[in-house]
Amino acid sequence: MIALVDYGLGNIQAFANIYKRLGIKVLVAKTPSDVRRASKIILPGVGAFDWAMTRLQDSGLRETLDEEVLVKKKPILGVCVGMQMLAHSSEEGILPGLGWIDATVVKFDSQYLNGQTHLPHMGWNDVEPRGCETLFKGLYDPRYYFLHSFFIKPHQEQYTVATAQYGVKFTAAVRSGNVYGTQFHPEKSHEWGIGLLKNFAEFA
Repeated sequence: MIALVDYGLGNIQAFANIYKRLGIKVLVAKTPSDVRRASKIILPGVGAFDWAMTRLQDSGLRETLDEEVLVKKKPILGVCVGMQMLAHSSEEGILPGLGWIDATVVKFDSQYLNGQTHLPHMGWNDVEPRGCETLFKGLYDPRYYFLHSFFIKPHQEQYTVATAQYGVKFTAAVRSGNVYGTQFHPEKSHEWGIGLLKNFAEFA
């Protein structure tokens, strides 16, 4: 069963609808016991970094997530701001992140956008997976929907498992052990997003 962490941010129902169509059991997790019942976890997120971290802390789920992810090693997928929260910190705010990925979150540098692109980065983009990362198993020439002005910058190259281009090449997906993240929204990305969410359920 996959727990969809409900701390007041993110399109929980979109994830639930996809997994329902795939015949994969999900649980909207609002309590620590909900999180403990699941074998895998999805942490969605939208909006500003500090606001998301504050909402997660106030939800009462933070300590349980630390235990389930860091101690019990349950696979977790952070999405959009949910992925940025996996890092140590963000230029968007002052609060510390979860620190589950050795990374920081930075803003797109306007000097590289050359006036041809603007912020936020919104819309469809090609994504280039690296190696044989299981999130992208069987997905060819994938395209995903993005909506962001900040992106994660891992301190070690090995954590980047997919990239995209927007003025500069940036990290579009990360992985460190059982911790996964996507800057894009798989729940809004049609067959490529459905395939990735199915892969997370089956192979992560």
